[in-house]
Amino acid sequence: MVSWSEALEIIPGGNGLISKRPERYSLNKWPVYFSRAKGIEILGLDGNKYIDAAQMGIGTAILGYTNSEVDDAVKAAIDKGVNTTLNCPEEFLLAQKLIELNPFAGGVKFTRSGGEAMAMAVRIARAFSGKDKIAFSGYHGWHDWYLSANLGGDNLRHHLLSGVKPKGVPRGLKDTVFPFSYNDIEDLNRVINEEDIGTVIIEGARHEYPTQEFLTAIQNLCIEKNITIIVDEITSGWRVTDGGVYKNFDFHPDIVVYGKGMGNGYAIASVVGKKTIMDAAESTFISSTFWTERIGFVAALKTLEILIENKIYNHLNYIGNLIGEGWRELSQKHGIDLEVTDFKPLITFKYKGKNPQNFNQKFTERMLERGYLAAPSIYVSSFHDELFVEKYLENLDNVWSKK
Repeated sequence: MVSWSEALEIIPGGNGLISKRPERYSLNKWPVYFSRAKGIEILGLDGNKYIDAAQMGIGTAILGYTNSEVDDAVKAAIDKGVNTTLNCPEEFLLAQKLIELNPFAGGVKFTRSGGEAMAMAVRIARAFSGKDKIAFSGYHGWHDWYLSANLGGDNLRHHLLSGVKPKGVPRGLKDTVFPFSYNDIEDLNRVINEEDIGTVIIEGARHEYPTQEFLTAIQNLCIEKNITIIVDEITSGWRVTDGGVYKNFDFHPDIVVYGKGMGNGYAIASVVGKKTIMDAAESTFISSTFWTERIGFVAALKTLEILIENKIYNHLNYIGNLIGEGWRELSQKHGIDLEVTDFKPLITFKYKGKNPQNFNQKFTERMLERGYLAAPSIYVSSFHDELFVEKYLENLDNVWSKK
């Protein structure tokens, strides 16, 4: 018998990802384990079926769970061999595709997760610039370079979580990374002027888009001071364009990092950058056995083919907008004070009344009773359609009528 309480005894935290821990939703009611998934439906070990109106594999299942085209490509690759003494050709083919989609770039390296891709990007940028100090805004993973921001206090409270402890992070990394507020040009200027920054890192988008003024300020400062720009598109990539959010703006990063939806649930992430910068990877040691494993490359090639040919990002924005407008209408109808964010493919509401945690928990539990895995954020997938939105909002109308 699979048991979360017993898992907590043998796996620190119960699992390897905070975002999948039940206490983030409703500790005693949120289902923990699944047996099967298809489209936007998940079958729990208890036999109950749920509609995913929440995380969709924490943003990985952009084409829905167990997409047959992607899975068939992976199964065919498995039959041919996954990891051998020689390299698989799909690594080269995917690198070619990413350079085609990011014309500024001339070099690509791959990892199997977003956090390690960001660690790789930081290593390459530091090797290229010869400077240790980094200015960043947003969430960029769990590695030492990032968590070292909290060696001097709770500096990640507006970027990750409040109270994250940097235990185990070497004290020598203190004062090597400096946060600034998203879309805050004054705060950006402060950090750049106070420290000898070699790299600036921002997210493509999370709950809001960058302003053109903010991006222009970054661009001008980084050109003036010869600073490398990294855009973390792990969350935002493939959800608004055939690449990253940066492509919708007059903005020219040096490195772009992709992950999450790039392989539709299969492990693959990438660092894509200007050739002169990516060549610096050869001046340091960056290497790992499973970065050359075949499945991720095959899954990504098929996923990107489907995403681009069908312009799935347009659908994600359309459905996200419908959900957001539905939230606004129902919140007004029931007198609930909500703010709905702008980034539609990861549409999010923020309760502005008293005790948001309690409000969110009740919302989750009542929607769960109706067969929905529901959270204040929805990673929209290609399987979320107008019928889903209609039924979801009907159920939500009943839930929010019982404040």
